Amino acid sequence: MTALLGDTTHRDYADKLGLFNAFAASELDLAISETLGLSPGDVVLDAGCGVGATLPMLSRRVAPNGLVIGVDLATAHVKRARLRGAPCVHVIQGSVANTPLARGSVDAIWCANTINHFTDPVAVIEGLARLLRPGGRIALAQSSLLPDMYFCWDERLEGAVNDAVRAYYRDRYGLQHEEASGIRRLVGNMRSAGLADVRARTFMLERVAPVDPATRTYLLDCIFRGTWGERLRKYLSAADFTTLENLCDPASEGFALDRADFHFLQTFTTVVGTLPS
Repeated sequence: MTALLGDTTHRDYADKLGLFNAFAASELDLAISETLGLSPGDVVLDAGCGVGATLPMLSRRVAPNGLVIGVDLATAHVKRARLRGAPCVHVIQGSVANTPLARGSVDAIWCANTINHFTDPVAVIEGLARLLRPGGRIALAQSSLLPDMYFCWDERLEGAVNDAVRAYYRDRYGLQHEEASGIRRLVGNMRSAGLADVRARTFMLERVAPVDPATRTYLLDCIFRGTWGERLRKYLSAADFTTLENLCDPASEGFALDRADFHFLQTFTTVVGTLPS
């Protein structure tokens, strides 16, 4: 199965995953609790488990006799996930599109920020659904189905930055518009894959000044420096890029995270479907 975003066994963005998971830990835990319906003794697959932040959350809900299986393609991610040491957890390296699990062997599947990495998400969902027992549930979760709000005082600049980010990723990965917007089709993809009783629930990750340390680190390192930064220069006007640089620079008097009116919003959407009995 072809990957849209260049994933290989050698690709490593473990640090970025770790920062996001620390920032969004309470919302991730709430999403698992309110959408997946896990019970003690269940067998649950974390498909695309990354560095394993959600493995203990899943383990806590299926303990003491259940089992959590984490699968991720990247060697660095698997190593980090195995260090979690949560009870009743087993982490294996492999592709979500071709997991080495038996048909009908799991009760539930959690898959966050992963399906959008594939060129044929419906085929991947169909493959995951085959792992479910009749009546089993799969939850697909995705960040930012709606544009994030960083600069509540400057919607125009936010729009320009969002457009620049999309242009950068289209150029970097050769994505067409319909491929880049594929993350918005979770409900339709689940139904196309044969899942029943498809339901959606969106959680809001909301932070206001003064932000907590995990939020500050995530936004500064992963967004301001990692996602934006110099690579957006050619996609923005000179004036907008200069404004963005100042807002993202901790040494600047106008640093966004130090403003009293800083207000950040990010959506986290889960779409849950059931394998018909």
